[in-house]
Amino acid sequence: MYQEHFGLREAPFTITPDTSFFFAHSSHREALNTLLVAVRSGEGFMKVVGEVGTGKTMLCRKFLSALEQDQCLTAYIPNPYVGPNTLLLAVADELGVSYPERINQHQLLKLITAFLMEAGAERKRVVLCLDEAQAMPVETLEALRLLTNLETERRKLLQVVLFGQPELDTKLNDRMIRQLKQRITFSCRLRPLSLADVDFYLAHRLTIAGYRGARLFTAEAVKRLHRASGGVPRLINILGHKALIATFGEGARRVTERHVRVAVDDTESVFPNPGLRRRLMRYFGLAASVAFVCASAVTWIRWP
Repeated sequence: MYQEHFGLREAPFTITPDTSFFFAHSSHREALNTLLVAVRSGEGFMKVVGEVGTGKTMLCRKFLSALEQDQCLTAYIPNPYVGPNTLLLAVADELGVSYPERINQHQLLKLITAFLMEAGAERKRVVLCLDEAQAMPVETLEALRLLTNLETERRKLLQVVLFGQPELDTKLNDRMIRQLKQRITFSCRLRPLSLADVDFYLAHRLTIAGYRGARLFTAEAVKRLHRASGGVPRLINILGHKALIATFGEGARRVTERHVRVAVDDTESVFPNPGLRRRLMRYFGLAASVAFVCASAVTWIRWP
């Protein structure tokens, strides 16, 4: 809708975890470097914790893409809210382990074990990443620990990274899985962005999206956006996108604090105030009108 108006190749503030937009914020950079070092040193369990919207999935995908360049075999499970047997099936599918249609948990575990042994003999690392790990049942976490018992004299044959919300820490305090908690050798925590980080974050995503003009978000707009989002990247993306729509609807070229305020008023995850949503709908109407007039003008100019 507004890409052409601002000279963009693509929308800069989508909430899908596109690694081309990865922003090396201090805690994200530290976590990525820590995970890469831990994997190369042969550690068994690693953990990354962050609040909702702080970029865990983005970090996970960036981590996996870095591993693929490092001769690693990787498996990614986005929804581990499953029982032990289903988890093993998912791991086998991700690693490409063939198994018959009807197979019990013991037989499946033997096939995965044979695969890991073969990979270890070829000096390949196998890394399993589980997103939303706070949703894993306790018995599934315990089955995962048993799966990582295989090791050589120097390293584990399966390395596991748990990505989860702070509730994961609470779950790991369960005495039933205290052995797993003891095996977590590296733990990282993702922090929200500071005001300065938000300023750089906006500029970074706009540049990746193709923007080459002068500063687009005013300093006051950035302050308002940081205050409303709490520095959470997902909320920054949502508010940034809506602020651009509001700015485009006015035909303006810079995003001001007022445009961000309109975006905030329309976002329930920031301030649940649906009565103020009419204001943004007016901007949507203006944006649609502008787009229609521009299209009509182009058609008229091209008419023979």
